[in-house]
Amino acid sequence: MLLFIIGLIILIAGGFVYSKYVEKQLEPDDRETPAVRKSDGVDFVAMSEKKNWLINLLNIAGTGPILGPIQGILFGPIAFIAIPIGCVFAGAVHDFCTGFISMRNGGSQVPKLVGKYIGEGCRKFYNIVIAILLLLTGVVFVYTPGDLIANDIMGADPNSNVIWVIYAVIFAYYILSTVLPIDKLIGRIYPIFGAFLIISAIGVLIGIILKGNADLSFKGQGLLAKHPLGQRFIPSFFITVACGILSGFHGSQVTLVSRTVRSEKEAKTTFYSTMIAEGIIAMIWAAGAMVIFSTGTAALDTPGTLMVGEISRYFMGNVGGLIAVIGVIALPITSGDTAFRSLRLIVAEELNIDQKVAGKRAGLAACLFVPAAAILYFAKSNPKGFNILWRYFGFTNQFVAIFALAVATSYLIYNNKNYLITLIPGIFYTFIVFAFIINVKGLGFGQDFKIAYPIAGILAIAYAVFVVKVSKKNRRRIEAIKLD
Repeated sequence: MLLFIIGLIILIAGGFVYSKYVEKQLEPDDRETPAVRKSDGVDFVAMSEKKNWLINLLNIAGTGPILGPIQGILFGPIAFIAIPIGCVFAGAVHDFCTGFISMRNGGSQVPKLVGKYIGEGCRKFYNIVIAILLLLTGVVFVYTPGDLIANDIMGADPNSNVIWVIYAVIFAYYILSTVLPIDKLIGRIYPIFGAFLIISAIGVLIGIILKGNADLSFKGQGLLAKHPLGQRFIPSFFITVACGILSGFHGSQVTLVSRTVRSEKEAKTTFYSTMIAEGIIAMIWAAGAMVIFSTGTAALDTPGTLMVGEISRYFMGNVGGLIAVIGVIALPITSGDTAFRSLRLIVAEELNIDQKVAGKRAGLAACLFVPAAAILYFAKSNPKGFNILWRYFGFTNQFVAIFALAVATSYLIYNNKNYLITLIPGIFYTFIVFAFIINVKGLGFGQDFKIAYPIAGILAIAYAVFVVKVSKKNRRRIEAIKLD
């Protein structure tokens, strides 16, 4: 329990102090934001700080900060320290910088920012990776809430035919939220989803506190427990937990909200503090899972989607547990909808397709949902489909993040600010993603860590050299490119 409390203190106090330092490097001022300057009633719509905060939180908080920590806690109580440190110094910085730099560049999506600050070659490669990530994210966030609705709400078998009806309904909502103006649907229903989310997190937290004898450790093991599947803390923990610490997917979401923020001075609250809130959510569900696992209430190999129901009912009873499950269902749905919306905007920007016309938005969206439906069918029909889907999602999620961190580093170098605040996280996660993909079997190259670690270390150093060199060299090119 002590480590859990220390972790929460690091998150809240550390985030409060460090966010101010990061803000000083970005220097928000009184210039007009894209929401005001480019208002179009569709994607550029000025909204209140409170609404933007809630929308951004629900956009970035999918099932990642719940399912990830539930699986990540199997590494032991070290998760209660790793999550807050990573969230304060990496994840929240990534989100804040990406959202703010987008605002300074007319609300541009990350691909255009990569092209401007890192180069066209990187932009073309990034487009492929982010398109894959957003498709996988959308599919994951149809699969997981659909199964939760079937199992925990309807009491039906998630593998029965009824699941396809549920998936169809979720897809229908995604299509509407992808095409309609952002304030017509998303802006109106998110407060309802947000209420369920907050109630579920607070309910589990109160349950943990009231159960004073809650065991937040694996008996007989220390700070770092032996993982039941033999996975190593580095890199697997940071790939598994992902959204609770740092997520490349967030880059596609904060750039959406960068188009609805009224003032640059609201950026810290809108982008940085929402990631801190997500870190708190991750900590709470990790603690709940630790109690369930440590008491033997659930086996260590219990699937994450089933653990959500186990944790909710254990701490909140049947009625409260149902509310908690609804809150968890809201998370992926409110990230899946904007994942497809982000993909629409990215494709539209690249192909110069006018998005003010509803017919063009609908036509483009239809093209995106066809491959998504195909991936979902594979994941559901293959016994190992979801595991494959989640692993690809986790890897691409972190891989995408190093591009956004490179953009932030270049931006800070261009403005003569402390670029180490983004370069160091970028170096660390470059090592993580390459160590993981070189080692993991099936998905990656299946090499021993004796090979994976040195190669990943070399690539991490190469990343740092490349980003700094390109950033310092391209000052004139950056000045010439206007993304407004």
